[in-house]
Amino acid sequence: MPIDQTVLDFMVGIRTPWLTDVVTVITNLGGTVASWVITSVIVLALLARRHRQEALLVGGAMFTGQLVMSLLKLAFGRERPPEPERLVVELTHSFPSGHAMMSSILVCVVAAVIVRIGGPRWNTPIVFVGLGLWTLAVGLSRVYLGAHWLTDVIAGWLFGAAWAGLWIWAIVKSSRNTANGAPSSLR
Repeated sequence: MPIDQTVLDFMVGIRTPWLTDVVTVITNLGGTVASWVITSVIVLALLARRHRQEALLVGGAMFTGQLVMSLLKLAFGRERPPEPERLVVELTHSFPSGHAMMSSILVCVVAAVIVRIGGPRWNTPIVFVGLGLWTLAVGLSRVYLGAHWLTDVIAGWLFGAAWAGLWIWAIVKSSRNTANGAPSSLR
């Protein structure tokens, strides 16, 4: 797509050593290891506070999201940007961006947990803006580093939000069923 090449060319044009260092840190904060560390800490904290449904929401959405993202990459099989522009080594396909998709899932389910159980200290606009800026920065870092085309990142955000939305809907529906006396395996 022409927009992909235009944005990649722009990103390559603004590269500087210090900015590349900053963007590399950002991309690593949205990578697989960081995402799973964050997810594990959140799930364990929720379980310790007996918020089982919320723990299931975060852990389940992330675990299954990883599987869905891998299947989507195989199904689409899109090549990454060319080698000279790529500052990172990646072995999987490009579409959708895994960093963008997984950070989007994590942000959406964490936001849902905050809305469900967060007190006034957490349920503030600054927290939600911070979550959104994190996934935005992670996704754009992937374009800057030449790991993805812009459309890979946008698709990752959209697939991630949709996957998280399905999980949120399922947990809310399960909660309503439980509240109405229907048996729930999520308790």
